[in-house]
Amino acid sequence: MANLEGKTVLVTASGQGIGRASALAYLAAGARVYATDINEALLAELPASDRLITAKLNVLDDKAVADFVADIGAVDILFNCAGVVHPGSILEMKDGDLDFAVDLNIKSMVRTIRAVLPGMLERREGAIINMASVASSIKGVPNRFAYSVTKAAVIGLTKSVAADYVAHNIRCNAICPGTVESPSLQDRLRAQGDYEQTRAAFIARQPIGRIGTPEEIADLAVYLAGATYTTGQAIAIDGGWSL
Repeated sequence: MANLEGKTVLVTASGQGIGRASALAYLAAGARVYATDINEALLAELPASDRLITAKLNVLDDKAVADFVADIGAVDILFNCAGVVHPGSILEMKDGDLDFAVDLNIKSMVRTIRAVLPGMLERREGAIINMASVASSIKGVPNRFAYSVTKAAVIGLTKSVAADYVAHNIRCNAICPGTVESPSLQDRLRAQGDYEQTRAAFIARQPIGRIGTPEEIADLAVYLAGATYTTGQAIAIDGGWSL
């Protein structure tokens, strides 16, 4: 595991799932972690630590993001984990769902990156990690139109930022998970009506024979924070689903 002592990390969507696991993994790696979420009740369930600071943050609000980063100061590592999964094909999707997916899955990252980049440029060092998905430009997945479109855009966003700032020693990479255990996944499984059958179908499409864990994704998030020769990459972590 990377040694992140002395580093400050900002994680969005830290209340549950991959965001929570990653905030705790960054803490274990020695970093000072700002764990943020729109849901303060979930943040309250994180363990107490003088290096783990929880705060409500609405990543859909430009001013809130800018003000928050201005208040906390230098951010060495940004992990953009906030996102939403809408079901449906292009014909089933509501325009409002696509608008919201663009705002949360893409524009929230634009807001946070814009807020932390000036400080990273001043120090000539920084790591930005964006949550994408194998359901994107990597792999076509049925009934995930809005999600796949926006996650493909995250990969483009990541490569663009990486190309613009590689000479400034700022790295930007994307994590592309497959199916991962999370409260969001549980909600989607229950919404299908037959939980057990739907879960079995999700597992069956994983060549490795199981669903991933948030902690496995968090390990990659920590690695990328310290991977000083890696930038502009969209790294699949999906149990072989995209093979």
